[in-house]
Amino acid sequence: DLAEDDVLVGDVIQSELERLGHRVAGRAIDGRQAVELAKCLRPDIVLMDIAMPELNGLEAARQIQEQCPRPIVLLSAHEETEFVNRAGVLGVGAYLLKPPIGPELARTRAIAEARFADLLELRRLNAELQVALDKVKVLSGMIPICAGCKKVRNDRGFWQQVETYISEHSGAKFSHGLCPDCLKVYSR
Repeated sequence: DLAEDDVLVGDVIQSELERLGHRVAGRAIDGRQAVELAKCLRPDIVLMDIAMPELNGLEAARQIQEQCPRPIVLLSAHEETEFVNRAGVLGVGAYLLKPPIGPELARTRAIAEARFADLLELRRLNAELQVALDKVKVLSGMIPICAGCKKVRNDRGFWQQVETYISEHSGAKFSHGLCPDCLKVYSR
């Protein structure tokens, strides 16, 4: 997709893309249209101007990343560090000065796609980690244990079997058996 409010600049960018062998799936003239096209067409990549009517490119990029994540390259006539930094936080893959020429477009597209793949992998890994953390129960601190029967005192002051206590606080399951030393004692 290509989102550019200046029709002539959009035509130049589209020509460069087509010269590189890419097809422009859709063109938008404002940020709202860019978001809608991204949701409907699911393009391989979105090239989008920052300064557009209705919804600027930064806000449109945020909405696209929330609703239908895609690799995004922001286009601007200005090289302002503030925009570059904000774009990076929003998950934008690259920032390109207008008017872009073929080699810059090709290089920027590759970078944006690689960064997007990394972003998706991080999201996947974070989701896996969150699932694992939700399953983990942690035992910590000092646990009073009877020297004779090996029961432990829980946080309510009651004594209970160590296996029960550990199961309740960690999710661990126990099976019982005899170690070699106990087997010698109990098999006599």
